[in-house]
Amino acid sequence: MARINLLPWREEARRERQRQFLYSLMATLVMGAILVLIVGLFFDQKISDQEARNQRITQEIQRLDQRIARISELENTRNRLISRKQIIESLQASRSLTVELLDKMAKTIPTGVTLTNVRQQGTVLTLLGTSQSNAKVSAYLQSLEGMDLFVKPELQYVRKQANPANRVEDYEFAIRVALDNTKDEEGAEAGDNLEGAAD
Repeated sequence: MARINLLPWREEARRERQRQFLYSLMATLVMGAILVLIVGLFFDQKISDQEARNQRITQEIQRLDQRIARISELENTRNRLISRKQIIESLQASRSLTVELLDKMAKTIPTGVTLTNVRQQGTVLTLLGTSQSNAKVSAYLQSLEGMDLFVKPELQYVRKQANPANRVEDYEFAIRVALDNTKDEEGAEAGDNLEGAAD
């Protein structure tokens, strides 16, 4: 006798398929959540590593900035020392020139002329004074030209004083004259030669 299955086998098969689909869907969701969590942890680790690297780089940059500031301070100190050394060397070289300058200036002043002010800017002297007459100022200019230490004396002005302090010398004048640089160099070379001979 043949067996006939009267149970609704199609519905049973459909329910089984739905159950399997739900299981696979849940497994997929769980796997997706686990995967998202792993990826999130991986990227969090990467971000924290990069932040640690950035912090180390920032610290190194700060250290280098401090070193650069220290180097610039040392360079400024070095430049100041070099400028002081150059000033001292120029003063050392012109030491004998100053004595010679004052000696020759005293020898060039004729009678009837008085210097009231002497200004020096580099190698240029400005001589201000009073005189008895224009002729005395001319004589002073010729006297300056005769000295080998002075170069190109130029008369800036000579004029009668409005209120002379001295009734005898009632003219005032200004003369510009350059100093001979070769004298300064010769003095420096002579000083170097003396130091070499002493050694």
